[in-house]
Amino acid sequence: VKELSYNSRSHQYCYRSSEPWSGLLSLSERRKWNPQLLEVPPQTQFDYTVTDLAGGPKPHSPYDSQYSRTTLKGGMLAGQLTKVGMQQMFALGERLRKNYVEDVPFLSPTFNPQEVFVRSTNMHRNLESTRCLLAGLFQRQKEGPVVIHTVQADSEVLYPNYQSCQNLRTRVRGRKEAATSQPQISEDLKEVKEGMGLDSSIEVDFFILLDNMAAEQAHSLSSCPTLQRFAQVVEQRAVDTALYVLQREDRESLQMAVGPFLHILESSLLTSVDPATPPSERRKLYLYATHDVTLIPLLMTLGIFDHKWPPFAVDLTVELYQHQQSKEWFVQLYYNGEEQVPRGCPDRLCPLDQFLNAMSAYTLSPEKYHALCSQAQAVGSEE
Repeated sequence: VKELSYNSRSHQYCYRSSEPWSGLLSLSERRKWNPQLLEVPPQTQFDYTVTDLAGGPKPHSPYDSQYSRTTLKGGMLAGQLTKVGMQQMFALGERLRKNYVEDVPFLSPTFNPQEVFVRSTNMHRNLESTRCLLAGLFQRQKEGPVVIHTVQADSEVLYPNYQSCQNLRTRVRGRKEAATSQPQISEDLKEVKEGMGLDSSIEVDFFILLDNMAAEQAHSLSSCPTLQRFAQVVEQRAVDTALYVLQREDRESLQMAVGPFLHILESSLLTSVDPATPPSERRKLYLYATHDVTLIPLLMTLGIFDHKWPPFAVDLTVELYQHQQSKEWFVQLYYNGEEQVPRGCPDRLCPLDQFLNAMSAYTLSPEKYHALCSQAQAVGSEE
């Protein structure tokens, strides 16, 4: 690494936001979610503006509208970022500050919009998670306006878009139903539901159970004894279900899940290494706020999924380097702070062309993405 210098122009960064709860109301009613959990720690306060990618007004968020219709026992609305989540994201920002401001003088110590591009999914908790991370990274100091870019829900590619991509939705729906009938998954789910006293007719899957369990653990709330006893089983079966739904052998499903996002990452890397790129279009840091359902297929395509559900405030980092003598470009990956060797790479320091070649099996341009997503419509019309 001493032979290499940080590229002064680009650094890719992707992370999962912290989320307090996203499960069934019937499960959340087992304990109170007090609005005091929403108190904002002073150190995380950081003013920001949300726009679309063209700089226009913030789009409507159908997900936030949906969450606002669910009030949990205790008074909180569903899907909000809590004080615990804010502190987690602030701590992640401080870790990044140590890595890229203090230990290596790569980023300016204050936020500079000419250095940093920020994009998030259009959910309030994810925007707030981004605020807290930036507050930790730049210690609430800025040289210009903090703008977080987002898009409307039907155009979002920072998560698998089952609403807009019919082909993906059709494949996933069938596999999710089939997954619940797999012997080990169905037997364990039945045992957990019986232990919790849930009627067999209540539709609960391991994703919902894991969401509730993880939120309770993060907030040090006493969980259902059955969930405590089956904690490892719940996480493992949630992972098993996700892997059954997004099968590694089905390249097209993974392409539709994260192919457009990989295309964005690829474009940012190529823009950074292109000497013809105008300085006004260069950024040192590209920050993308995503979700656990994004990271799992993304880690699968990179060949570094560890078969563990991504925790709150976890990060995936792609660093871009240039060799001082040969001028050759390299990338280095980190997941949750640990070095990774992605698929198709000989070592942890991977030549950029080899990395992009390995990603190309799953990368989709917008045109190819829309064409692949619409294939199900053509099949459906023939039927």
